[in-house]
Amino acid sequence: MRGNAFTSGWRGTALIAVTYVYFLIFAQFAFLRRLAELGIDGNALKVVMAAMAVGGILLSLLTPRTQPVSNPATRLRLGLAISAIAALLTLSPLGTKTAPVVAFLIGAGLGITTVTLVTHLRMWTGERRGILHVGLGTGLAYLICNVPAVFTASARDQAILAAALCLIAMALPLASAAAVSGDNPPRARVSFGVALASFAALIWLDSAAFYIIQHTQALKAGTWLGDVHLWINGGLHFGTAMIAAFLLQRGRVTTILTLAFGTLAFACVLLQNPSLILSASLFYPMGVSLYSVALVAYPSFLAGSESSGDRGRKAGWIYAVAGWIGSALGIGMGQNLGHVPLGFVAAAGLVLLAPLCVAIIKYRTRELALVGAAGTAALLIYGLIPEQPIVAITPVERGRQIYISEGCISCHSQYVRPDSPDTLMWGPTESLEEIHAQRPPLIGNRRQGPDLSQVGLRRSPLWLKAHLISPAEISYHSPMPSFAFLFSDSRGSDLVAYLSSLRGAGEQLQLQREAAWAPAAVGSSAANAQDGELDYERHCATCHDLQGATRMHWLATWRRVPQPLSALREHALNQSQSELARIAKFGIPGTDMPGHEYLSDGQIASIVLWLKLDPMQTTSRTSPQ
Repeated sequence: MRGNAFTSGWRGTALIAVTYVYFLIFAQFAFLRRLAELGIDGNALKVVMAAMAVGGILLSLLTPRTQPVSNPATRLRLGLAISAIAALLTLSPLGTKTAPVVAFLIGAGLGITTVTLVTHLRMWTGERRGILHVGLGTGLAYLICNVPAVFTASARDQAILAAALCLIAMALPLASAAAVSGDNPPRARVSFGVALASFAALIWLDSAAFYIIQHTQALKAGTWLGDVHLWINGGLHFGTAMIAAFLLQRGRVTTILTLAFGTLAFACVLLQNPSLILSASLFYPMGVSLYSVALVAYPSFLAGSESSGDRGRKAGWIYAVAGWIGSALGIGMGQNLGHVPLGFVAAAGLVLLAPLCVAIIKYRTRELALVGAAGTAALLIYGLIPEQPIVAITPVERGRQIYISEGCISCHSQYVRPDSPDTLMWGPTESLEEIHAQRPPLIGNRRQGPDLSQVGLRRSPLWLKAHLISPAEISYHSPMPSFAFLFSDSRGSDLVAYLSSLRGAGEQLQLQREAAWAPAAVGSSAANAQDGELDYERHCATCHDLQGATRMHWLATWRRVPQPLSALREHALNQSQSELARIAKFGIPGTDMPGHEYLSDGQIASIVLWLKLDPMQTTSRTSPQ
């Protein structure tokens, strides 16, 4: 019996972890990034997020009352299925009419899943150690979300991960846990009304701080950028969640809620000072994990509910009011104010701490002393931390952080292999000392797109911007997704500044190599004018045709407007094939014309042959030039 209960408890741990990962990495993170990729912002974004909140609130309140599916395991699988379907739907090209529908499904799926899971959690954890499994599941979820490969994955990959986890959870055997003799968790001396108000205040604070960090590059760089920060955050989340579970197992709800508010409030205060971002990044995850464990454990085990119906109703109100409404209010504060006012922190403290202090003074004198000692220690730490001068971060430095956070390293290397074809295509090479001096080095683990270590030598800022906004328009059949959403603020310009800065000291040597190059296929049977016309259409027409998409889009911002085909052919008559080939292969320095280093010698030679043909000999291109 004991072993069976232990195994059943791990099912509860897995269900909690899956639900939290879905909410954190997808509903709260990847879905918003996907909407930005699709250009859904402004009022349209508000409608989408309102639809998600409506779905979450309605189903949180209706699930314990209507119970369209009587069996808890089946109802839980229904919620997980809706959640998985919603995540997969975000992979399609959503518009302003379909995105709210998907958002509603996300909220509805979460509403059904969370309320059902919490209402019947004892079925899958058992009674005796149920809260410890809550802490373990919550801690694992936050740890998984902070794994660098997961956190920095694309919105598409995060959506697929969320859907896959829901499908795995649906496949778990969800029979009731075996009963185990022993004491049940003690009933908490915190009334439901006090708990509801406390969770609302905590989630409001958390959501406001999360939104502000996510949308302030300097704060994001100090908390979530870089593998080391992410692993530290994950470790803090996991360790704090287990501590919270240990205390809640002994009924210390007042202690946990008080500590959660203290750490979150302290983090919000530290965020006011950019020089103390690192300290804030330590307190913030601890506060979040403290209340996150209580958010599941309180309605499941500690609210004094004797029936599953009563547990479900209390869970529904907590998740509808504190979870969805409190989160919306926090995000609104972050959007409108850009910071958490100290006055609001104080007001939230009054709402949360006043009734708790009464309970602590009455029942928990030792806990009161503990909180006082912790607060005194926090103030001492704050006073001992030297205030560092604020160092201005340049656009190039911000752009490098964006390059890392957007996962560019997953497809682009920054390492030109010496004594290889790379040297001519992407060179010049860098020494190992130069690479080791980078913090961190961005060599990359695979190359699906071109190497970028010297991209500033090969591409102009305008070309880089145009390519980030519409890759397939600039580069034929490019699989790279659009990063147009970065240009809704300064992130796009910062990324362009960083990419433009990638140029080593071997520029002159590289120019000499390019000048000495000539395509081996010129004058051979490998060059074909008919193939050259096709390659022109694919790689050149977007800029050189009078109505070319790229030409028209950026007509007012070219350094030098690209010559139309008629002018190109006129110049081609006076240039050698080798000169034309070098221009097609490597572009023209000082202009926006890029090279086409990835084309073979045969393709380059074919384009040159076609350009040098008498226009009267070609009949396939009839549009005026």
